[in-house]
Amino acid sequence: MHSETILEEKDIQGCIQAIVKKIIEAHKGLDDVVLVGIRTGGAYLAARFQKAIAQLTGRKVPMGVLDITLYRDDWTRIGPSPRVGKTELPFSVDDKTVILVDDVLFTGRTVRAAMDALVDYGRPKKIELAVLVDRGEEYRELPISPNYVGGTWPTTPEQTINVYLQEAGFTDHVTIEEKRAAQA
Repeated sequence: MHSETILEEKDIQGCIQAIVKKIIEAHKGLDDVVLVGIRTGGAYLAARFQKAIAQLTGRKVPMGVLDITLYRDDWTRIGPSPRVGKTELPFSVDDKTVILVDDVLFTGRTVRAAMDALVDYGRPKKIELAVLVDRGEEYRELPISPNYVGGTWPTTPEQTINVYLQEAGFTDHVTIEEKRAAQA
């Protein structure tokens, strides 16, 4: 497996700060703004966004976590017993500007599943998308684009981008990984 680090800890922090500043600028006062992280990487990032917003503004924006396992269009392919996590939305999403947070955007299917799940909890005024990494539009299967993005790295379908965060037991970094063909 070939691996290339594209973001290190300081780069991730810089991306988070840049995204948060854009969110604050776009939503003066942050009235009716809530953060909803897509489990698991998006949930970790949403918590970091919440903390960064509080440090910059003194306001604690409500934050929740959304599990989309049963909303995925491929959940039957995951295995006979998909692991369903807990959704934690300690607030109403009705008439709120919901900023969905995820770590990587590729085909758009995860975001579509998250929007389907979210509307089961209410009717947001608006849904926006914040991602740390966008893999580019070439392989996007749905008309979904991020409102806020840390960076864009176009990849091939054979490559993956993995976000490793402290909350999951790693040193913060992001890699592009590609399986190398076996040599004869």
